[in-house]
Amino acid sequence: MSQTAIPFVFMRGGSSRGPYFNATDLPKDRDTLANVLVSLLGSGHQLNIDGIGGGNAVTTKVAMLSKSEDTWADVDYFFAQVSVLDGLVDFKPSCGNILAGVASAAIEMGLVAPTEGETVVNIRAVNTESKTKAVVQTPGGQISYDGLAQIDGVPGSAAPVALNFLEVAGSLTNKFLPTGNLIDVIDGIEVTCMDVAMPMVIARAADFGLTATETVAELDENKAFFAKMEAIRLKAGELMGMGDCTKSVTPKFGLLAPSDAPNTIRTRYFMPWNTHPTMAVTGSQCLASCALAKGTIADGMLEVQGEPPITIQLEHPMGSMDVIVDYTEGQGGFQHQSTGIIRTCRKLADGHVFVPKDVWDGQ
Repeated sequence: MSQTAIPFVFMRGGSSRGPYFNATDLPKDRDTLANVLVSLLGSGHQLNIDGIGGGNAVTTKVAMLSKSEDTWADVDYFFAQVSVLDGLVDFKPSCGNILAGVASAAIEMGLVAPTEGETVVNIRAVNTESKTKAVVQTPGGQISYDGLAQIDGVPGSAAPVALNFLEVAGSLTNKFLPTGNLIDVIDGIEVTCMDVAMPMVIARAADFGLTATETVAELDENKAFFAKMEAIRLKAGELMGMGDCTKSVTPKFGLLAPSDAPNTIRTRYFMPWNTHPTMAVTGSQCLASCALAKGTIADGMLEVQGEPPITIQLEHPMGSMDVIVDYTEGQGGFQHQSTGIIRTCRKLADGHVFVPKDVWDGQ
């Protein structure tokens, strides 16, 4: 055979999709692994025409699963973001939407045994060392994708996947506020650099002449905004101790603006070189925390009603996402405890995906 066959499960996780692999079926060497992922996704062409990518950052994501050696976790989840055009693979971040499919994929692969009714799967994100408890529906001891749960950005309905994110503050930088400041000024723009599930640079939409009601197309066409945003993002990455982030998708960038309803805020999230069509699960946790924490760029934007845990609604281009944030705030400032989100997932295909032997011979 002139190609190497690799078993996979193809799944939609939240509002993203991509291949899920058993890590034992992939090369261990990181450089070889990156070459394999670039080949199988078809990175380097706007349509990913020679691979199974979908021509968008939310459809060129990869999950690699294995049984965990961690005493708490059942499954280790290693994530890779493959670029659409540049042949780049970023192993730094995690992805919460793809995470929504991890428990189901682990059951499909035989890494986790389902239980009657519903199955709880403890997941360790290898990229960030964060922990997530996922609950999936398994009536009769079989994984089910049918249900009435709906999420904006995905048509129809499916079985709910409950995700409870633990220990996500300082996910990549080991600091809730990587610069040590609630607000930094970069190129004349006030930003909050925060790390909750995803390191982010967060700014007021108004400071860029925006409202956070713009469509994805309107934002993607605003080249002046993207140029200014990228310059700020790269300088912020240095301040956050992340080094040169020119070829990394982290830190991500987000915009906030006031909404008319209590416990609700307008958001736009960037991946970072184009606009996210909906909202990232990881980014949602950081944006919600920024909106709740006093003294950030969002101070005064959010009308908070109730006591923690509080459900914050993030308005995004295709609707909204609810994020349940449990936290304390006292003399020590904002202390993130956990975040809860409901997502859905669906198995789309399984079998083998192929890469040329000269990319990897399967050894």
